[in-house]
Amino acid sequence: MCLWCCSTADEMEAAKVTAKIDEQLKEDKKSQEKTVKLLLLGSGESGKSTFLKQLRIINGDGFDDDYRSEMIPVIRSNLMQATRSILAAMATLYIQFGSNVGKDASVEVFKVLNDTQDGSQSNWADADEYIDISIQNLMTISNAIVKLWKDSGFRACYDRRREYQLIDSAEYFLDKTEQICDPAYKPDNQDILRSRKKTTTIVESVIDIKKVKIKVIDVGGQRRERRKWIQCFDNVTSIIFLSSLSDYDLKIQEDNQTNRMSESLKLFETILEYPWFKKKSIILFLNKKDSFEKKFPLSPLSNYFHEYTGSATDPEEGKMFIRDLFEAKKAPPAPDQDPVDQGYVYTHFTCATDTDNITRVFKDVQEIILRTYLNEFNLV
Repeated sequence: MCLWCCSTADEMEAAKVTAKIDEQLKEDKKSQEKTVKLLLLGSGESGKSTFLKQLRIINGDGFDDDYRSEMIPVIRSNLMQATRSILAAMATLYIQFGSNVGKDASVEVFKVLNDTQDGSQSNWADADEYIDISIQNLMTISNAIVKLWKDSGFRACYDRRREYQLIDSAEYFLDKTEQICDPAYKPDNQDILRSRKKTTTIVESVIDIKKVKIKVIDVGGQRRERRKWIQCFDNVTSIIFLSSLSDYDLKIQEDNQTNRMSESLKLFETILEYPWFKKKSIILFLNKKDSFEKKFPLSPLSNYFHEYTGSATDPEEGKMFIRDLFEAKKAPPAPDQDPVDQGYVYTHFTCATDTDNITRVFKDVQEIILRTYLNEFNLV
């Protein structure tokens, strides 16, 4: 007897709904199997968000006008943060202004920065605090910052930046003060790539590569943000871990005591020990190689890592030393085993603000990710 003939109208409708749900679940499963989940991890200010922006340029439509407009107050805030951090450090390091022009300019900056729009006192100790500058104050503070940046005392304090917290792009933005403070300012790609906005949420981006969707997930790197990481660990295909090479002589913001590179090494080791990632490939980006190469002859690596006995002037030796520190955290696969199966570490030296560099590196990374994906579903 036909089952449908004995069913009531409600039962027939329920059966149709169930069939649709089952079909959708099958489609969702197929879609999920074609999605690669790529997790961006690393300590604070390692360049994860910058890398994500580069992917928008390389594999997407770049930055539209709305996004560029959204970034204007962020970039202006970065300029103010840099100026404020240097002025605060001049006081703690007992550095005098080179002239009365610089001193008078600092007074103008204090007047504007000391009070936010709601009249509350600005927190000068917080290097990440967002600073909103009104259009009316832009010209005043622009002229003052230009004068400060020409002051020998202000510059001397900048040169001692490893002794306090300062955003990486301080020099870049200070050089562009007048342009950034122009009411008609529109940021270019490099301005956006160098901008800094602390990640406090989970940010997802999806790109298509060879008919496979890659979902890239960026989470905050500061200690207080890492508790959110675990909710992203399921079904991860690969991990990109970023560490800033130029952080070897800096301290983390959280306690102003711990060496940033040591913190990054410890975090990398912890991630390798998670059961989720025992057999996962880890793509290691040793980032900010450009800053490292400039800094290396001026700030001896051996002062911070006493086991380093290489050249004090050749940054290539320093890079290889740091690479070995990271790669030593994970044992290599056995000679007869595929590195993809054993969770090999693939290391790249990168400059996240250099689109050409990231384009070349990401081509290699794509092959690793897609090979891992095919392996995972037994398609190779």
